Amino acid sequence: MPLKNVGVENEHTGSRRNHWTFLTNHARVLIAIARDPGIRLRDIAASCDLTERTVQAIVTDLETDGYLTRTRDGRRNRYAIAPGARFRHPAEAGREIAGLLTYLAGPLGATTAPPGPEGADGVPDGRALPLL
Repeated sequence: MPLKNVGVENEHTGSRRNHWTFLTNHARVLIAIARDPGIRLRDIAASCDLTERTVQAIVTDLETDGYLTRTRDGRRNRYAIAPGARFRHPAEAGREIAGLLTYLAGPLGATTAPPGPEGADGVPDGRALPLL
């Protein structure tokens, strides 16, 4: 009889179960950017305990899905978050990310983007405002 899952750890067995967090890496990166729109990827990686490559992939995901935009400012990037963007999970789909970002990162500025039209997959339309 073959042994199943011998020596295999997953989220339901072993020590990995004790290492879960409330926020995803995507949320942590977005919060770091909300706190400092001119932050370097290296600094995001250090504050989120991630590799620069992982942070770069996450920022690309967030930009592709319309949660932020990035523009060149000299040799650095400057980010703008789309506060009117909505959560992706169906349980929170009607809520804007601005509330969470304000709670965890501080005020996003006096001006926020109005809720934009969503695509069929619930991804925001990509409008972004600079943080003040």
